[in-house]
Amino acid sequence: MTRPEIVKPAEEAPAPRVSDAFASRLTSSELVSTLSHFHRAEIARMAGWRDRIDRTSNWAITVVAAMLSVSLSTASAHHGVLLFAMLLITLLLWIEARRYRFFDVYRARVRQFERYYFAQIFSPQPDFASNWLAILGEGLRAPRFLISQRAALVRRLRRNYIFMYMILLLAWVLKISTPGLQHEGVGIGIVGSMRDAIIAAALGPLPGTVVVILVLVFYAGLFVAAFLAADDEGELSHGDVHV
Repeated sequence: MTRPEIVKPAEEAPAPRVSDAFASRLTSSELVSTLSHFHRAEIARMAGWRDRIDRTSNWAITVVAAMLSVSLSTASAHHGVLLFAMLLITLLLWIEARRYRFFDVYRARVRQFERYYFAQIFSPQPDFASNWLAILGEGLRAPRFLISQRAALVRRLRRNYIFMYMILLLAWVLKISTPGLQHEGVGIGIVGSMRDAIIAAALGPLPGTVVVILVLVFYAGLFVAAFLAADDEGELSHGDVHV
């Protein structure tokens, strides 16, 4: 009588490691397709954040126009409306600077494609930043902001907001120095002395001298940040394409 054979269970194939899935290289057509889709996605992200930046600037312009209309259209409006507008513009500037930091990340990625990929196709240069894909990959693994909040504030202040602040300052000086814009029934004219304008700048319990000093200090800080700060380098320098 023959001895029955013992059938051993088939050994299970080892599960492929995750690293094995990425071991194979992409073909040239697959790489081009991946790069084109990724570039299109980064363009969409950049455009989305750019739209948010423009929307914040539009809010700021609307606030300036509304506060100017309220303050200068009637003598009963207090000059504090313009000071409140300065605070609102500062808040919007902070929000826009935060949004700009996100925009700058995606803008930098798009510029990497334009500088190191498309520019090499149209005008090739030997060994021009051949490791740019590795740098881009590291940025995807560990995303981080490329500029600080302070640098973003200065950049947006220099490009847009300094002009809004100047308009508000001129309107505030006009408001406290023109009796016709402070009291109804008073003819249009300029106050007789600087002292009268400072007295008119009083804000609640704060005397006019304190309010004027605070406004001067605030604007001195703005001008130092906008005009005395170090200039941007590279693509963001004066005269190059930038936002």
